[in-house]
Amino acid sequence: MIEIIPAILPKDLEDLRDKMAQVSGLAPLVQIDICDGKFVPSKTWPYVKGGMAEFEGIITEDEGFPFWDSLDLEIDLMVRNPGDVVDGWIKAGAKRLVLHWESAPNILEIVEKLRAEYGTAREEAFGLEIGVALDIRTPNEEIYEVLDLIDDEGNCIIDFVQFMGIDNVGYQGQEFDDLVLEKISDLRDLYPNIPISVDGGVGFDNAADLISAGATKLISGSAIFDSGDIAEAIHNLANSGE
Repeated sequence: MIEIIPAILPKDLEDLRDKMAQVSGLAPLVQIDICDGKFVPSKTWPYVKGGMAEFEGIITEDEGFPFWDSLDLEIDLMVRNPGDVVDGWIKAGAKRLVLHWESAPNILEIVEKLRAEYGTAREEAFGLEIGVALDIRTPNEEIYEVLDLIDDEGNCIIDFVQFMGIDNVGYQGQEFDDLVLEKISDLRDLYPNIPISVDGGVGFDNAADLISAGATKLISGSAIFDSGDIAEAIHNLANSGE
């Protein structure tokens, strides 16, 4: 079954609450795109005026994360040096973290540190899932070193790979680049068991091709939230490969 993940680029905390309210009960998990204005040009909450104080209130449990009891959180860290902020997002309730390969020179070290401190989703009821994202112009070969690292149980040290389907990372509504189809297919041939996400430009016109290439998770913002019927949009995307 294909997993459909609504994507939110929160302008502020109120926008985040509104978008989460729209999908609560329709999807088990949302991806929240966190942009710091450094790794990518755009900024999202909490990297906006007043946002850091609001985030601090969440991680100190003065105020819980919106919809914490009905939606699991996948945090896509489009920030420079994500190792500096991962602990805060785990405290905030993240069940999955996405680390962009290009965002720091030591992504592998960050993954290994997280595994040592938080374990894996497979071995603990509240374990952490970790994905590595790859920009569309970055060769697949750069992440082979991560995919070839196997733990004591024979599982890959990361839980999934996320391919970006657009050039301008950090913006919704961008034009999809067909190059990602080849990248997905090539990785699927070499690593048949790794879950593959696609983020950026995902819609009804390319979902079937993405699934056919080997994607197992489709992340979409505009196609879902601008559809006029969110439940139907999620259903149609999930059944695109049939």
